Amino acid sequence: MTVRAPEGDDHGHGHGDRNDGELAIRPAERADLLAVVRIENESFPQPWPYEAFDRFLGDPGFLVAVTNGDIAGYVVADVSPSFGRQLGHVKDIAVHPDRREMGVGSALLSRSVAVLTAHGADSIKLEVRRSNDRAKRLYRQFGFEPIRRIPGYYGNDEDAIVMVRQLE
Repeated sequence: MTVRAPEGDDHGHGHGDRNDGELAIRPAERADLLAVVRIENESFPQPWPYEAFDRFLGDPGFLVAVTNGDIAGYVVADVSPSFGRQLGHVKDIAVHPDRREMGVGSALLSRSVAVLTAHGADSIKLEVRRSNDRAKRLYRQFGFEPIRRIPGYYGNDEDAIVMVRQLE
């Protein structure tokens, strides 16, 4: 899938000139893992190790966003049975700091929702840091609603907000 980030999607931050190439979303490959881990390390205080991403290679929900030949972001998601239903789970999503506010996260989340739906998910959940207002706004735009808080979920004792989107 190739999408062009919406024009002016930089929310006035003046980054639009950096996105002169098309954005492609495709399954992750082994050659992408070092770039994925670099983005992970730059994005999270308790990053996943290389081996965690390696285990998800080949899963349909491990996708990367590529722009101008570089990995701009990634998402890891899967579907598993839960109380007789199929629950999609967005486990990890991040965008390279230089590519944020350019539609990359939206494109990854959109494609991830489509993949999880195609694999039978009835609903999709994710966890987000209580302090991550930018991510919470994005998830709300995609129909995710906060349902509960998990105290101390993250290693620095920060709470997680569990958000869920029901699928038709």
